[in-house]
Formats: sequence, C-alpha cells, structure tokens
Amino acid sequence: MKNNIVKSRLTALILALALMLPPCAPAFAADKATLDKAVEDAAAYMLKTVKNPTVDSVGGEWAVLGLARSGYAAPDSYYENYYKTVEKYVKDRKGVLHDVKYTEYSRVLLALTAAGYDPRDVAGYDLTAPLSDFNKTIWQGLNGPVFALIALDSLDYPIPVNVSAETQATRDLYISEILRRQLNGGGWNLTGGVSEDTKNQATDPDVTGMALQALAKYQDKPDVKAATDKALVCLSKLQGENGGYSGSFSGSSSDIESTVQVLVALCELGIPIDDPRFVKNANTLVDNILSYKNADGSFKHTAGGSGNNQMSSEQALCGLVAAQRAAESKNSLYRMSDAVKRGESKAGYTAGLTGKHADVQKVSVLQPGKTFNDISSHTNRAAIEALAAREIITGRNETFFDPDATMTRVEFAAIITRSLGLPGKAVSVFSDVPASAWFAEPVGTAYHYGIVTGVSDSEFNPGGTVTRQEAAVMVTRAAKLCGMDTSRSEVEIRDTIAQFSDYRTVANWAQSPLAFCYSEGILDDSTLEIAPGQAIKRCEIAEMLYRMLERAGLF
Repeated sequence: MKNNIVKSRLTALILALALMLPPCAPAFAADKATLDKAVEDAAAYMLKTVKNPTVDSVGGEWAVLGLARSGYAAPDSYYENYYKTVEKYVKDRKGVLHDVKYTEYSRVLLALTAAGYDPRDVAGYDLTAPLSDFNKTIWQGLNGPVFALIALDSLDYPIPVNVSAETQATRDLYISEILRRQLNGGGWNLTGGVSEDTKNQATDPDVTGMALQALAKYQDKPDVKAATDKALVCLSKLQGENGGYSGSFSGSSSDIESTVQVLVALCELGIPIDDPRFVKNANTLVDNILSYKNADGSFKHTAGGSGNNQMSSEQALCGLVAAQRAAESKNSLYRMSDAVKRGESKAGYTAGLTGKHADVQKVSVLQPGKTFNDISSHTNRAAIEALAAREIITGRNETFFDPDATMTRVEFAAIITRSLGLPGKAVSVFSDVPASAWFAEPVGTAYHYGIVTGVSDSEFNPGGTVTRQEAAVMVTRAAKLCGMDTSRSEVEIRDTIAQFSDYRTVANWAQSPLAFCYSEGILDDSTLEIAPGQAIKRCEIAEMLYRMLERAGLF
C-alpha cells in the first residue's frame, strides 16, 4: 500500500512538472535523419537518370531545380550544360518558348535562378519579359498567374514595362486574379472560380497548394491572409488518413504530386510539417511521400502503383527538399537569394564598356521577332527590328512603323532613354512639359542625364522636329554615358566633316558630335552631304542608335 502511495505521488509530481514545462512541437514520424537520407537518395537518382536536362516539364527544369536547391554535390558542369541547352533552345526559337503557355517561361526562369543564372539575358532574350503581359499570361488558366508570381518572386525580379501589352502585368494584378478564382469551398482548381456558376466546383489539392505557394509572400495583405486561412481549412479537411491527397494528377486515387504541392505550400508559408491540422492518424505529409519511395531513390506515382515514375520522382525531390530546408531554417524552395551564382547577374550587370555610367543598362529582347509590314524591304530594317524587339522604338501601331516620317523632340527623348535602360527621373524644368503629360518622364530623364536641353531655359518645344545635327549631338551625349570616348581634336573634326560638300553649314556646336558619329560609323560617311538642318527620319534614328549601342557593347 505504501509503495502504491509513493508511486501515486511520484506520478502526480511527474505530471505536475510536465505541465510546468513549455509544450514541445510533436515530431513527425520520419525523423530528420530519415528525411536527409531520402533527399540524398532522390538527388543521386536524379543525377543518374537526368544526365542532360532539357527544356521540358519532365527530365528538365524540375530535376534541375530540385538538385540545385538540395545542395547535393552535382558538378558545376551539370548546370553549365543545362544553361547551354537553354541558350540554344531560346536562340533557335528566337525567344519564343511557347505561343500561349506562359508557364514555360516561368518554369525555365525558376530552374535558371536555382542553378545560378540570370534569366533576363539568355542569348540576348529577357525571359521575364513575357510575364509582363497580363492577358497572355493568364490565358491558360490559373497556372499562368500562379507560376508567374512564384517565378518572379524567386529572386524579386522586376516586371519589365511592356508597351505592347493590352494590360501591363503587376504583382497586384496577379494576386487579384488568384484571389478572384478561389472557390467557395476555400480551395482552387485549374478552371473554376471564373464566374459564380463555377464557384462551387470541387477543390484540387495540388492546384490549391500551388496557389498558396504563390500567395505565401503576401500574408501581410488582409485579403490574401483571409484567403490563405480559408484554403488551409479546406486542405486540412481533404487530407486522407494516410497523410496524403488525391487530385487532378490521379482522379480518386491518392497520388504523390498532390501531396508534394501541399507540402511545398506549408513550407513556403512557414507552417511546421507537424502542424496538428496536417497530421492524420499520426501521418504527416512527409510520411506519406516517403511511402511512395523505392529503394533506388525513385518514387511511384500512386499509393497502389508499382515501379517508378519520372515526374513523381522529380516532384518528390522538390517536396522533400522543401521539407529539409524548412527543418534546417534555410530559405524556402522558392526563395532563391541564397542560390549559388554561376552566371552573370543583372543585379551587378557589367555589359558594356568599362567607363559607362552606372545607370546605363543593356536592354534585353522583350518582343522576339517583332517587325512591321512597311519595312520588309527597307534599308534600315535590321536596326528597326532590333530596337522594336527591345521595345526601344515602337510603330505607329502594331503593323505600321512609318520609317520615313520625322521625329519629334519628345519621341526622341523617349527612345534614347529607353535605349540606355535608364531609370525614370521626374524632373520638372520646362513650362511646356506638364507633369501629367506622357512625355514628362522621358524628357525629365533625358534632361537629368544631360542628353537633351531645352530650346531656352524654360521651354523644351516638345513637338519640334529633330534635325540631323541635333540627333548627332544627342546620340553623342548618349554614347558618352555608355563609356565611349566622344572627344575629337580640331584636326580630326576638320578632316572628318570637310569631306562633305555642305560642311560649312554645320553649326559650331554640332561639329564635334558629327565628327564623332561619322568616325565611329554611327552615321554613314558614304553620302555626299551632311544635310545638318534637315529633319531626321525615324528609320535614320533607329540606325544611329542601333550602331551606337553595338559599338558600346550594349547589343
């Protein structure tokens, strides 16, 4: 009896002490060592089976991303070869990865970023540029805005300005589109939510997981937080007793891909893997994923399946890496500021000449293959197309360039500042350039960097046409910003312009700039006359800028 009393008191004491201790987070059945081993096995399998990753959803980007984010000891040559493959692929297709499926750009962008390469200059093409067209990106359904947001946020890439887009994309627009399509049940699917009569469709766990991955960074927004909380309740209810999910990948059967997407979502949101809402019958999401694992490191597609599935193996690797990174308090799978840099990054972009102004940037292709109906046989076609593809110069409309028309001073200010990639400067100097005018920023920017001046201290004369000698002066100033040596001795100036029959009509202030432009091949010296006071044509401006940018190493 005495012993029983002692035992009872001891038990009570232990319980009391337990209540006084801080609560411990429950550990999921698969411990850290098991998780680490699974990641290592999956990465080794991936490196063995995907030896030369291509541009593809299987055997391509997801394999590269999973390996790169796992930290597995893949040789640098693996990623270098992948980059070369992408570079050739992009170049062969003139920057067009797909006409309507813009997730192709997002997927490649994610893999390149994970591998340490800058997707904004691949064979001269900016792969973030297509994602600046909101309507085209969302055309394929919810996956468009979801993966555009995930990809752009992977390294906080700015969304390029797209003057040709019907709707310029912004992060807020993508967020709003995702929220708009949330179903009444709290989740998402690929096609539902676009109208009230589709709001009651069934939730796909995999698609819901992807949507939450895209929204994870924006939990400070009340509407995003509310949508996220509602989706988490939905996902918790849908989780099976085995810890997993079934979704669009498998119909009614439990599949690994759906579980992976929910797991990655929790990791992106910073929700512990053993959060009680997502532990069923003592099974976590990780436990469920590991139940699909084969001895060689590959994974099956469905719970009752056999053999291995490459897509499942790639997705499982990404999911387990997300869990591992969360367990080690590292950046999440899709937060890639910690990615090893293997290529030149635009964050410290050094294209161009050594002495260029720090704000001058190389402008990448935004509209590959851009052309106009009225320049098919024009002498300056190549220059016009090169500038139009980078949205430095635009047509009168989508198909009409009007090459032989003149150019106004504000039009010139706009294209020359765009050609140098200069950040906009709000400079209010001229009384005839109202702050509300579309040209206020390009004029202010060109004035700030010393490319243009006014016709007086207070007037700019926005609608005035640009003469050939004025164009030479402004292009020369732009060239100096690019690091080119624009100075010419008096002898050089005289010898260069004296070859033209009308050299005496050149204004004193334009002689040195004209000499520079002719000596550098920016202007064609095979003509008989300079025609300094003649209004310059749009095609001639395009040619001058094209040649200047080429010589400055910015093309």
